[in-house]
Amino acid sequence: MRVVIAEDLALLRDGLIRILEAYDFEVAAAVDNGPSLLPSLLEHRPDVAVVDVRLPPTFTDEGLQGAIAARQKIPGMPVLVLSQHVEPLYARELLTDRAGGVGYLLKDRVANVAQFVDAVRRVAAGGTAMDPEVVSQLLARHQPPLAALTAREREVLALIAEGRSNAAIATKLFVGEKAVSKHISSIFTKLGLPPSDDDHRRVLAVLAYLDV
Repeated sequence: MRVVIAEDLALLRDGLIRILEAYDFEVAAAVDNGPSLLPSLLEHRPDVAVVDVRLPPTFTDEGLQGAIAARQKIPGMPVLVLSQHVEPLYARELLTDRAGGVGYLLKDRVANVAQFVDAVRRVAAGGTAMDPEVVSQLLARHQPPLAALTAREREVLALIAEGRSNAAIATKLFVGEKAVSKHISSIFTKLGLPPSDDDHRRVLAVLAYLDV
C-alpha cells in the first residue's frame, strides 16, 4: 500500500516513515511544504495520503488545500489529516466530499502506533477515522439541529462520526446492537436524514447536513 506523507517537522516526518514502513506500507514520497504536496500526490497517486494541515510557507492550511485540490483531480483519493489543529472551513469541504476515505486525527491524541496504523488502513480502504475531539468541535458549532437529540443519541452520533459500526458502538456503550439501531433510526429521523448501513456514507451525510 503506497503512502504520501506531508509533514514539515523532520523528526515526526521521519517517525511516520519508519512506522509505516515497519507495517508494510510503501512511502512513495514525504514532503515538508505545501507547494510540493499537490505535485507529489498527482505524480504518485498513493493509496492514502497522510497530511498535516499547516505547512510552510504560510503555516495556515496548505496541507488541507493541497489534499482537496488532489481529490478534485483524482476523485476518491483517500486522505488522513494528522494535525494539532481543527480547521473547520476546509475540514467541511474535505469531510463532505462523498468520494473516497477520509480521516482527521489530532497528533497529541493518537494513543499508540497500532491505533494510528489502523486509521491509515481504514481510510485507505474507503472508510473514516475521526478523532472524537474533532467531531465534538464540528458538531458543537451547530447546536440547534442537535437540540432535539437525547444525551445518549448525541453519544451515538459522535461515535457514528468516528466511523464506528453498530457493533462497535454497542461494545463501546455496553448496550445491544438493537438498542444502537433504534438510537440511529431516531437520530436520522430527528435530523431529517435517511438511514443507511454504510458507515462512510452516513458519517458524511451527518456532517454535510450539519454543514460543518
